[in-house]
Amino acid sequence: MRLPKDDAAALSSRWSDGVLLKRDAFSTVERGRFCGETGEVDAVLRRLDEVPWWSFPLAQHLFARERRALALAKGLQVGPELLWTGQRALVRGFIDGVALHLAKPHGDIAYFRSAKAALRRLHRAGICHNDLAKEQNWLRGSDGHCYLTDFQLAACFRARSRLFRIAAYEDLRHLLKHKRTYAPQALTPMERKILARKSAIARLWLMTGKKVYRAITRGLFNFTDREGGGRRLVNDAPVLVDLIRKNPDVRDTAIVAFADRRTGVGLYAFVEADKPALESQLRSELTAAKGPKPPEHIQVVHALPRDASGKPRTEILQLVAMNQLDLIEPMMKDETDRAFLKDILEQRKNLRDRFNFEAGDLQLPSH
Repeated sequence: MRLPKDDAAALSSRWSDGVLLKRDAFSTVERGRFCGETGEVDAVLRRLDEVPWWSFPLAQHLFARERRALALAKGLQVGPELLWTGQRALVRGFIDGVALHLAKPHGDIAYFRSAKAALRRLHRAGICHNDLAKEQNWLRGSDGHCYLTDFQLAACFRARSRLFRIAAYEDLRHLLKHKRTYAPQALTPMERKILARKSAIARLWLMTGKKVYRAITRGLFNFTDREGGGRRLVNDAPVLVDLIRKNPDVRDTAIVAFADRRTGVGLYAFVEADKPALESQLRSELTAAKGPKPPEHIQVVHALPRDASGKPRTEILQLVAMNQLDLIEPMMKDETDRAFLKDILEQRKNLRDRFNFEAGDLQLPSH
């Protein structure tokens, strides 16, 4: 399926390809640069030209919902600005920030105060997001503020009807669930009451619709995880991790997913070991094991970045795998962190899908 001629012509002269962020049965999403009225800016493109025929009607419906919601939310500073729209493609502004499950704002009360204010502005404009249970739809900007993204399920209301109030209540309840995860000490008594009380529609959805939704998304559309790795990350990665750890030279390993232009979703294994030449040996061992398909990339690193509890910081490794290097900088605590990541970044394997926004964005120390 191709883009309409008008869409293709506009994008050919105004859009510069960048990094593929996501590709599924409903759209292709990539980051690049767009030439707007004020010059070239970082932006995100959603396009329907690679959507299969059997999912296109639903994809077009979701596209129309997002286009309408973004147009109505323009100027609210709640989410990305709508920069351009065509029949089967739209360009929205890029938000300099990372998703909630990557940012992990533990104890960041100011962030959740900002999130509540953003939700209030959105609801005052008559927009309910309807997909805020997912942490990846909440962004923590480099300015520390909250922003929302992915408005494909958003609903726009002309009046504050009962349906609007229910949808707005569920938006708020999902925000409070995330607040309970990252800043539980900041929950007020009223917020705890809201968390304890689902709307009737939500209860009905959990008993009926959600089961159908999971059957369709996990079975037909192959969605199984919030990072977008699908069945490969959920089912294959644990098996591959066990196989890699059997090698006596391997101390530990972590596998993350990344969007790949050729395969759709790729796996990237970071292996903690002292032998750089171990990569080819591991690939041979994984192939001989006749298990899941080996990762597209295997990188031997001197040590995996870890959090205070000793767990690998997969949120940073995923950004490395996706070439989103400029988004790593706000997650660095000090020069020690930067020095630790220097070799990992310089030796990264996914060099096919690169873009010039990475140059100079991450200030690495010199040796």
